[in-house]
Amino acid sequence: MTTVVNVDPAKPNQADITRAADCLRRGGLVAFPTDTVYGLGVHAMDRAAVLRLFHSKGRPANDPLIVHLASFGEVPPLVAQFPDSAKRLASAFWPGPLTLVLHRSPSVPSEVTAGLETVAIRVPAHPVAHALLSAVSLPIAAPSANMFSRPSPTLATHVLDDLDGRIDMVLDGGPTPVGIESTVVDMTTDPPVVLRPGAISLKTLRTVMPAVQPRIAPAPASNHKPMPSPGLLSKHYAPKAPLSIYRGKPTAVRALLKDKALSAMARGQRVGILASSEDALLLSDLRAVSNQSSGGGPPAVFITLASETDAAATAARLYAAFRELDTARVDIILARDISHDHGLWEAIRDRLHRAAASVILVGPETR
Repeated sequence: MTTVVNVDPAKPNQADITRAADCLRRGGLVAFPTDTVYGLGVHAMDRAAVLRLFHSKGRPANDPLIVHLASFGEVPPLVAQFPDSAKRLASAFWPGPLTLVLHRSPSVPSEVTAGLETVAIRVPAHPVAHALLSAVSLPIAAPSANMFSRPSPTLATHVLDDLDGRIDMVLDGGPTPVGIESTVVDMTTDPPVVLRPGAISLKTLRTVMPAVQPRIAPAPASNHKPMPSPGLLSKHYAPKAPLSIYRGKPTAVRALLKDKALSAMARGQRVGILASSEDALLLSDLRAVSNQSSGGGPPAVFITLASETDAAATAARLYAAFRELDTARVDIILARDISHDHGLWEAIRDRLHRAAASVILVGPETR
């Protein structure tokens, strides 16, 4: 069984941190909270431990890992060069939810980088993560602590739902603050390019480095060739039931969602509705009908994210909402598309669309 250690997220007990650090040094797998999601840590220079991590997660070998460090000063041994441009971004946003892709040094195992000549590095901003990384004094490769392609964990219980018995230890530091993964910037190109949107927006990056460019092409869908960054598969972060996203004018989408839900319920399907708090009218109408078990089918399951004006709360809630729908054993999930695509909303929309089985346009595009 996996050992669970409860730690104070603001001031973790040093004895607990030392225990987890010792486990990592021995080649163990330790899940711990970061500022974004829970990571599954392993000694990045221990090839056998890295391979065990891939096996435990069911992660394909072509998906590179992010190496987590305690400080800016630990970067040079892992990279062929640490250019001034990367140092500027690191100085501005580390510790924090920013990952930089740099040319790797020969010391970094190819298993960590999916065989690429680059390595992804970040310094997380969470007291538990910082304490653990400082105590272990080693580079720690840490993808999200879940089974591959599942929603990333924002609670220790999410980690255990996927990995109990498959990993050695979980440091339970409560909910992670951001809730979605880091922004990834490729610093090996000129100009630098955002590979994966995340908690730090393009606009914010450009306050430090105006030349940074947005993604210039859709993410690759291949399950075979090496990915330049984690989180780029076209289907990722997904709940178990197929998720359909409907895009268009809110009133038209709400009406269609109601019709789709009622039809599915009449067929005996258990329907999950993922909505913003602005969809309260839809929820009240549909919930009233659902509670009457229209058509003899099971009632729908309603999961509310947050206000459409609150990106931070929506990001923090998204993956937990997916997992709540899994727990409810719904057959299908229906959702209205995010109407924004700037700032943190871009990252939320990216995760929502990667989790979806389909995105359907309802009437003319209104964004």
